[in-house]
Amino acid sequence: MSTAASTSPIYLDHNATTQPSPEVIEVMSSHFADSFANPGSRHAPGGAARKVLERSRESIAGILGADPREVIFTSGGTESINLAIRGLIGATPGTIALTAGEHPATMETCRDLQRLGWTLHELDVDSQGRMIPEQFATLPWADLQLVTVILAHNETGVVQDLRPLAEMCREHRVPLHTDAVQAVGKIPVDFHSLDVTALSIGAHKFYGPRGIGALLLREGRRLRPWIFGGHQEAERRPGTEPVALIAGMAKALEMFQAEQSARIDTLSRLRDRLQRGLEEQCPPVVVNGSLEHRLPNTLNIAFPGLEGDPLLISLDLEGIACSLGSTCASGSSEPAAALVAMNCPQEVLDCSVRFSVGITNDEAEIDEAVRRISRVVNRLRGDQ
Repeated sequence: MSTAASTSPIYLDHNATTQPSPEVIEVMSSHFADSFANPGSRHAPGGAARKVLERSRESIAGILGADPREVIFTSGGTESINLAIRGLIGATPGTIALTAGEHPATMETCRDLQRLGWTLHELDVDSQGRMIPEQFATLPWADLQLVTVILAHNETGVVQDLRPLAEMCREHRVPLHTDAVQAVGKIPVDFHSLDVTALSIGAHKFYGPRGIGALLLREGRRLRPWIFGGHQEAERRPGTEPVALIAGMAKALEMFQAEQSARIDTLSRLRDRLQRGLEEQCPPVVVNGSLEHRLPNTLNIAFPGLEGDPLLISLDLEGIACSLGSTCASGSSEPAAALVAMNCPQEVLDCSVRFSVGITNDEAEIDEAVRRISRVVNRLRGDQ
C-alpha cells in the first residue's frame, strides 16, 4: 500500500485553509520591512504605515461593496463572528435565530450565550441544505435580537439566498449577520446588496495570510466591543493593526477580483471532474447538498458502506488531504451538524467526506486523486 512518505500529496482541503499566493507573500514581506511602524503613531513612519492601512481598507471595501468606514479589522473569521454576535445583541437576554448546522464559531458562541439566559431558535433547512423561507413568518420577531446565517457552508458549500430573510429582518428592525468566511474570495459578495447588518470574512480562505480578517458593519449601527484597550478601529476593536497582514489580505482579494470569472470557471470544472470520476470509478456515492446553489470548489460526498475515520486515515496514507467536515470541529466523533440538519440517513452521515479544490490544483492532479480515492474506497469495501 502507498504511504504519504512515498506518494506526492494532493491537497484537496482548501476550505480548511489555503496557501498564501506568492504575490501576497511578496506584498507582506515588503510591508513587514517598510511599514513596520505603529499606524497610530504621530510621526512620519507611523503615517506611512497608516497610509498602507487605509489604502488596504479602501480596496477591501470597494471589492466587497462597502464603505471603508464599515470595515473593522480583526484576527480572523472566528473573531469577526464573535464580535458581531456579542456586539449586536443587547444586555438583556432575548432570542437569537440561526440555521441548524452553523459553523462552530457561530454555534458555540450562541451556546455560550444560551448558558447566560439567551434563547436559541434554529431555522430548518431542506434536504439540499437551503433555508425554507416559509418559516420566516413564524419567527418570534418580538423577542428576536439577532439573526445569524452562514452565507456559504464550509462543509457542503451550499449557498443561501439571504434576500427574503434580510427583507423581513429590515421590516422588524432585527440585525442580520452573515458568516461569509467561505464565500468571500470564492464567489462575488456585495455587502450592501446582501442587505445584511454585518458580514464576517477571513483572509486565509482566499489565499491570504492567517491571523487577519474583517467584520463589515453597516454605517451607523452600534456595536458593543467585547475586548478593550485602545482606540483602534474607531474603538470597536482595539489592538495595534497588523499592517503587513492587512495589506496581504487586500492583495489576495484584489487578485480574486481580477481573476474572478476565470477562477470560478476553473474551480467548477475541477470540482465537477472530481465528482464525475468518483461517480464512475467507485459507485455508489451520494453527493450532499444543492448541486445548483453551491461554491464552485466544494464537493461533499458520501461512500455508503464505509466509516468516516478509517476512510480519512486511508486517504491520508494515499496522499489525499481532505476533511470529514469543519476543521474547527475536528476531533469530534459526532456527525457533521450540517448533514444532520439536512436529515441525511445514517449511512450517509457515517461516510461523508469534504473535498475542496483550489487554484493550485490542475486536471492531472484531479485525475490522480480520483484514482487514489477510488482505490481506497474499493479496497475498503472489499475488506468488509
